[in-house]
Amino acid sequence: MNRTPTLRAPDLAGVPDCLVIVGGSMAAVKAPTALRRLREGGASTAVIATRAALAFITPLSLATAGNCEVATDETWFAPQPIAQHLSLARARVTVVLGASAELLAAAAHGHADTLATATLLSAEGQVLWVPAMNERMWLHPAVQANAERLRGWGHLFLGPETGAFGTPGEGSGTGRMAEPEAIAARALALLNEQDAEAEAAPQDLAGLKVVVSAGPTREYLDPVRFISNPSSGKMGFAVAEEARTRGAEVVLVTGPVNLPDLSGVQTVRIETALEMQAAIMEAAGDADMVVMTAAIADYRAAAPKSEKEAKTPGDVTIHLTPNPDILAGLGAEQAAHPGRVLVGFAMETHAGVERAALKAQRKNADFILLNYPTREGTAFGGDDNQVTLVRADGTHADWPRISKREVARRLLDEARQIRERR
Repeated sequence: MNRTPTLRAPDLAGVPDCLVIVGGSMAAVKAPTALRRLREGGASTAVIATRAALAFITPLSLATAGNCEVATDETWFAPQPIAQHLSLARARVTVVLGASAELLAAAAHGHADTLATATLLSAEGQVLWVPAMNERMWLHPAVQANAERLRGWGHLFLGPETGAFGTPGEGSGTGRMAEPEAIAARALALLNEQDAEAEAAPQDLAGLKVVVSAGPTREYLDPVRFISNPSSGKMGFAVAEEARTRGAEVVLVTGPVNLPDLSGVQTVRIETALEMQAAIMEAAGDADMVVMTAAIADYRAAAPKSEKEAKTPGDVTIHLTPNPDILAGLGAEQAAHPGRVLVGFAMETHAGVERAALKAQRKNADFILLNYPTREGTAFGGDDNQVTLVRADGTHADWPRISKREVARRLLDEARQIRERR
């Protein structure tokens, strides 16, 4: 679906198509052109000018080009119905134009002391970084590490390009900001992809409530030490996103992960298995589907210390007690929820199908998706997965290595079919 030119002023009580955050670079002077190109492409725009950006460009030029008021650190805490950073964070695409090394570092380390960084920390839509800096800065290991960290969170990058720098005497190199036309084209393409995905997705889960668990739990031994695992939460987030796209009301209960909240999904963040249990049991009472992807710790400290104890010589014995089996607890209630579909995940290194089938039997799950942690490319933190769908009677189906979003799609197809047969 191609966006047709329509010039409309954004209403921040709604959701702007594109938020442009202007960073503290000489390239900030190109922001008005990018804003005009976005509006010519039919996108509504909102603008944040960082304090450093205002050394290069005026709010009036940005406001005129964007057909909107410009938000700054000075407007952040002005009286308004919704906190300004939360309102702006709802944009479908956020473009960080003229992104400096400082802004990259602040975002990569979760700073929220300015309107721009607080908005980035709350961003619900896709984030597109357009860096602009000297080549020596761009290639510094610290800057590259920050960019890689942001990519790991799903942020995208456009450039930097190779060309002449605006700073006198610096010559040319890699670090020049992409041109405004390229920036607008990329942002509009992202909006078109979102439109196409929404139009293509079947709304076969409309009217249903789907509850998903994700990520690891932390079981504290004392105020600073805990037992956990390297689960990234990507599988659960993929299920939640797919269910939302297909029209479901979604509640996502997640342990500590480096993933932003999903737009349109009620996200409950917890740390411990007991907190996970309380949140899941509350949300699952009226759910039509419950998908347990979380890597919940099997044990917790029997008597966690209230204070950090000093290191002592020799071995230390830690007494652990079992955590509740949340999937089994849900299964025990299935008689009271005859229409609810219950899905679990299991990770096994041997006798996987047999063990997963026994788990499905004991826990009254409709099926288990069996993971293989030792298979290359599908371990914790990856974007792909390879699973086997296992039912309580031992019948199973091997799925190929596919993206976690495709696993989510197939999982929900199976769950929907089970629900329709009941």
